[in-house]
Amino acid sequence: MDGDLILHLGRRALETALLVAAPVLTVAMLVGILTALLQAVTSVRDMTLGMIFKLAGVAVTVLLTAGWALQVVVDFTHEVFSHVEMMGH
Repeated sequence: MDGDLILHLGRRALETALLVAAPVLTVAMLVGILTALLQAVTSVRDMTLGMIFKLAGVAVTVLLTAGWALQVVVDFTHEVFSHVEMMGH
């Protein structure tokens, strides 16, 4: 395999991983910040409360973006296999 192709596929793998993980990480971060603000305003210091909201937010996000994320990963996989096939011929 050509070194440039390996670098390209490695970069695309990282881009795909970040693209698929971004919605879940963003929701977890935003829910965590909002929960912390709410707890600071109300003087509630319960750590499990933040985890419950984060878990619920992440679960809803995964359910809503699962089809899209799967399509992104499938497209990347097709790209990798097409490059492997071209190298074999």
